[in-house]
Amino acid sequence: MNWLPKAAVFAGLLLMTGLVLADPQTKAPVKQPRYETRKDHDPDGIGKFYMDREIAQVMGHQAADWLERPEREQEEQPGKLLPALKFKEGDVVADIGAGSGYLTFRMAKLVGKTGKVYAVDIQPEMLDLIRKRMKDRKVTNVEPVQGTETDPKLPANSVDLIIMVDVYHEFSYPYEMTEAMVKALKPGGRLVFVEYRKEDPEVPIKLVHKMTEKQVRKEMEPHALTWVQTLDVLPTQHIIIFKKKAAPAAGAKPK
Repeated sequence: MNWLPKAAVFAGLLLMTGLVLADPQTKAPVKQPRYETRKDHDPDGIGKFYMDREIAQVMGHQAADWLERPEREQEEQPGKLLPALKFKEGDVVADIGAGSGYLTFRMAKLVGKTGKVYAVDIQPEMLDLIRKRMKDRKVTNVEPVQGTETDPKLPANSVDLIIMVDVYHEFSYPYEMTEAMVKALKPGGRLVFVEYRKEDPEVPIKLVHKMTEKQVRKEMEPHALTWVQTLDVLPTQHIIIFKKKAAPAAGAKPK
């Protein structure tokens, strides 16, 4: 009977490595933690990890002026980003982490009066800034939305394209946010990540504020998304595009 303690120790070791699929006593599935907290971490991160990636600190509303810096036009070249996404008149778009509205108002022009841009942010100060600019510029097709750390608060199956520019890597709950964004997309709707290329050591951005294409694709695997393409038309960022899978037809067997 001496094998019992050894078996229990072995099961415990497997559990710590994430290899156990069921409790050795009850046979019930063991749910592994989605997030991990580490004491030793990058000073620009929050010490919380998802799929072995440290989540970055959020840039506060105090940096709104930095988002509107004149050199951003040359550094990030939104004149190349937005045409690459091929917006259409009447599109419904969500700008997640809209900040000061730097891209929000550019997209509002592209979707026209019959379209709409949801400007989503968790910081009310940013949304107040967007409302002021809407009034000053007489813009009527932008709708500010107060999101949360886990939910952008968008209507289900209503959005053609969701874009995140240098934002996703700061989400405190990336799994939950992605799950909610996918629900908001129409079938075939696009989810677009614009992130600084971590593959390129010459990109002058703090490490936790960069992401590799491989990491983004890895983190999207649990969701009802299909990778479409990755565009490298920008100087320092890649544009990684997914689309929402269509719901299976009634009675169809899942693949």
